[in-house]
Amino acid sequence: MHFQKILPNPLLQEYVQYFWVLEDFMENKEVKNFKILPDGIPALIFQDTPNHFINSTNLKVPKLYVYGQFTQYTDQRVEGGFRIIGAYLTPASLKTLFHIDAFELSNQNIPLEDLVSNSILEALVNAISIEEKLQIISAFLLQRIQEVKYTNQKAQFASILLQRGKTLKEVQQEMNMTERSLERLTKQHIGMSPKMFSRIMRFQHSLDLLRNIEIKNFTDLAYRQEYFDQSHFIREFKEFTGYSPKHFLLRSEERLTNFPEWKK
Repeated sequence: MHFQKILPNPLLQEYVQYFWVLEDFMENKEVKNFKILPDGIPALIFQDTPNHFINSTNLKVPKLYVYGQFTQYTDQRVEGGFRIIGAYLTPASLKTLFHIDAFELSNQNIPLEDLVSNSILEALVNAISIEEKLQIISAFLLQRIQEVKYTNQKAQFASILLQRGKTLKEVQQEMNMTERSLERLTKQHIGMSPKMFSRIMRFQHSLDLLRNIEIKNFTDLAYRQEYFDQSHFIREFKEFTGYSPKHFLLRSEERLTNFPEWKK
């Protein structure tokens, strides 16, 4: 399996964190299982060739689609070779790009043609190289930005503060907003309540520690991330992955962040 990460055009960096390509063209028909973890990142995904991913309800995932914020883990599988190309967006970019409240896209994979009139699916299918496909996606996103001409700096700032681990009270104070106003802002532009987004960010910070540090004591990690205790940490971890931290580390193989292949 091969993974590559590509930085966006500087004009897109406010809206796109990075592009990526994940592919595996092994000739065997082995079924690969993947787990998609909540990470606070919406995305635009193109399934290139040749096989389609199947979700947990045995439905094919759309060939070209947008997904909003997920508040729970999901499972997908694919049989045989595949290539997928993605654009990981910034947390508060959905309303700017698609002129729709972000919460309307939460926990869903929406075909791009359901959101815009100028779908790029045919152009992507006909393009030969990965570079050409990325250029098509970049041009589409730039056009959306220029057409919509709408952004909300408050929403972007709130997402940055929450990603940095600020408490809800600290965010309210720094932005001079009431609890209700902050909740309305994050639901419209991020797609979930600030409390849920904050929980997912704390989970992600914990997951980063597990990825990068040899953790021998989950109690220390729990207190470091300001969980009440180890049980609270493990319970939250299971909610967002389906497994305990120990089993996650044993059974996951992660090339694309938050899209680990799951070993049976």
